[in-house]
Amino acid sequence: MSFLQRHKDRHIIKVVSGVRRCGKSKLFELFQNDLLEQGVSKENIISINFEDLAFEDLQEYHALYQYVTAHMQPTGMNYIFLDEIQHVPHFEKAVDSLFIKDNTDVYITGSNAYFMSGELATLLSGRYVELKMLPLSFKEYYEASNLSANHTLREIYERYITESSFPYTLQLEGRQQDIHEYLTGLYNTVLLKDVVGRLHISDVKMLESIVKYLFANVGSLLSIRKIAASMTSAGRKIDSKTVEKYLTGLQDSLLVYQADRFDIRGKELLKINPKYYVVDAALRYLKVGRHGQDTGHILENTVYLELLRRGYEVYVGSMTGGEVDFVTKNEQGLAYYQISESTLQPEVMERELKPLQRIRDNYPKFLLTLDEIESAADYNGICKQNVLQWLLDK
Repeated sequence: MSFLQRHKDRHIIKVVSGVRRCGKSKLFELFQNDLLEQGVSKENIISINFEDLAFEDLQEYHALYQYVTAHMQPTGMNYIFLDEIQHVPHFEKAVDSLFIKDNTDVYITGSNAYFMSGELATLLSGRYVELKMLPLSFKEYYEASNLSANHTLREIYERYITESSFPYTLQLEGRQQDIHEYLTGLYNTVLLKDVVGRLHISDVKMLESIVKYLFANVGSLLSIRKIAASMTSAGRKIDSKTVEKYLTGLQDSLLVYQADRFDIRGKELLKINPKYYVVDAALRYLKVGRHGQDTGHILENTVYLELLRRGYEVYVGSMTGGEVDFVTKNEQGLAYYQISESTLQPEVMERELKPLQRIRDNYPKFLLTLDEIESAADYNGICKQNVLQWLLDK
C-alpha cells in the first residue's frame, strides 16, 4: 500500500509482480477502496482482471485500448488497473498508449518475471517502478493469524512454514486436508500455466522431477550440469540446455528464486554454482515431505525471502575456505548474514563465526539463530540475534 500511495498520480507506470495468489489482486482492491475514500469517483476507476472470463474479449491489445479509452472520464484522473496482464499478447503497446495520456494513472500486475522483460522493459525503460511482491512475511502472518495468545513464537513459526505463507491459507485455520488441496491446486496452476504452457514443455514429468530436486536441495550449491547428471543417474536422461530452459521457466514463474554467489574478497559476482530457494516453504513440504535435517535450510530459505522483502539484492557469500550464507547489497552498501538453528555448542559457534571474522571490511555482520538462551550477543562487532525476533522487526 505504501508503494502505491507514494507513486499515486506520478507520471510513471506502477508494476506489481509476484507469484500467483500472493495477494496482488487484493492489494489493488484495497488501494481502489483507498482512492474512493479520498474522494475519487467510481467512474474514474477502471479495473480489469484478465483471469476473469468477463474480460476475455479484451485479451487483444487493440480491444483493450479501445475499451479503456471508451470508459475514461474527461475530467479528473483516470486510475487504470490491469490485473494479470501477461494474458494479453503485446500488452505493452496498449499500456504505452494509455501511459502517454495526461489524465491516466496506470497500474499493472503479472504473475511471472518474464512479462517485465524483453519488449516491455525496453519500451518503458525509465518509465515504470516495480514492486516485487511475495506471500505473507512472518510478521504479517504473526499479526494476521491471532495465534500469539495461545502459542509460542516458535510454534507460530512452525505453522508458518508448514501451513503456508499464501494469504488464503490463513482462512483455512490449520485444517490440513484443506491446506493440502489448496496448495496442490496452486502448485499445479503455476506449473501448468506459467511454465509448461508458456515454454510449450512436453515432458511434464521431467519438469516435476527437476522441481522436486530443487526443492529437496534448497540452500545447496547447484550447477546445471549437476542437476542434469542427477536426473540421468535416476534414469531420466536430460541435457544441460533443457535443464537451463526449465530453470529459467521456474524462476520466471516466481516459484523458485536463484541466489548467485558473490566473491567477498574481490567484490564481484561469480557465474557458477548458485543456490535456489522456494517462494513458500509449505510448497516444498508438499512435494518432498519432511525430513529432520531440512529445518536449517528452511530457516535459511525464510531469511532469504525476508531479505528480498526488505529491498536488498541477496547473494551467497563465497570466500577461500568458507562461505557466508548471505551477502546483501543496497544503496547503503553491503551486510553479511550467517544463519544457524543454534550456536549453543561451542564448536558450532566457532564454525559459524569464523567466516564472518575473516571478512576485513567494516560492513555490518549478523548471526541469526533460533536460540532463546543467549539469543543476543556481540562478538567483536558480529551481532547475534534471535531470528524470529529479527523477522518481527520493522
